[in-house]
Amino acid sequence: MSKTPSANPILKRLTAIALALPEARREISGSHASFRVRKKTFAYFLDDHHGDGIVAVTCKVLPGENAALAKAQPTRYYLPAYIGPRGWVALRLDLPKIDWSEVRDLLLTSYLLTAPKHLASLARGPDEI
Repeated sequence: MSKTPSANPILKRLTAIALALPEARREISGSHASFRVRKKTFAYFLDDHHGDGIVAVTCKVLPGENAALAKAQPTRYYLPAYIGPRGWVALRLDLPKIDWSEVRDLLLTSYLLTAPKHLASLARGPDEI
């Protein structure tokens, strides 16, 4: 993908979704980005991480869900290096079709697992608490 993260259209769309969450912030590091709520990371955007040629978003999920997703849909999901064993999963964003509602759901789940309870309740909305 693009070596200039801010010009990457996938990262732009991912950023718009992530920054719609309460107090979410983005930090750019090389061709990657992290999304944080307060001081905790809830997602990473990876572009050719360690030369793997993959563009993906990594998020925290419920216990066991990462392995289940990677096993059920191995062309789309995988366990990311280092953080996969700690409950994170990666969704490929370099495939022909990106399901942005799935990306949104994955980001929201990770945010809800990471954010302080008050912010998580704001992200859910009054009808989803």
